[in-house]
Amino acid sequence: MTAGSRDEGAESSRADILDTAATCFMERGYTETTIDDIARSLGATKGRVYHHFRSKADILAAIFRIGMDGNFAAVEPCMTQGGPASQRWKTMARAHALRMLTTKPYQRMVWVGVKILLRGATTPEQRHEFEHLLQRRSEYSSMFRQTILQGRDEGDFDFDDVSVSNQLMFVVLNSPIFWYAPRPGETRADVEILASQVVRAAFRGLGGRERGRKE
Repeated sequence: MTAGSRDEGAESSRADILDTAATCFMERGYTETTIDDIARSLGATKGRVYHHFRSKADILAAIFRIGMDGNFAAVEPCMTQGGPASQRWKTMARAHALRMLTTKPYQRMVWVGVKILLRGATTPEQRHEFEHLLQRRSEYSSMFRQTILQGRDEGDFDFDDVSVSNQLMFVVLNSPIFWYAPRPGETRADVEILASQVVRAAFRGLGGRERGRKE
């Protein structure tokens, strides 16, 4: 076995652990899930899990990081889109909603795991890492905040307090992590329709006005 193949095998093993752990945390709750539960669901030993992660908190931090990095990768390119801010927001919101639908276990831990992360920090290194992750989430939220403010200035959104409106917007956009479950035979087109419905609801919640449409 070459060094390259060993590295690929290690990354694959680590990814399998994270996928399994994210699902366990989502279905059973972080507090209720043990390393034994993760290993059992993975069909492996605890030793395999501990080979990659020192603790359950470190697993959660890795899940949070992957979920957040994926969100940035999906949404940041939309920020360079020209035209009205409201249209840019729609592109951003759609990318976000699709992430909620297609990577639900990871997103559930990103958006409900904030207090868990801080409470689970047992070392200075963990607390530093967790605070960095929470800052990343704040930066992500700020991209949307800036966009809806610009949209309001351009007359396409109608809301009062931007902080309240941004939070309520995310409640809607994040909602699939609580109610969505794939249906038998569901296609990518079906998922995209759901994403569009979620975005439309959030748009209306911001007092969104369609350009060129008479009220």
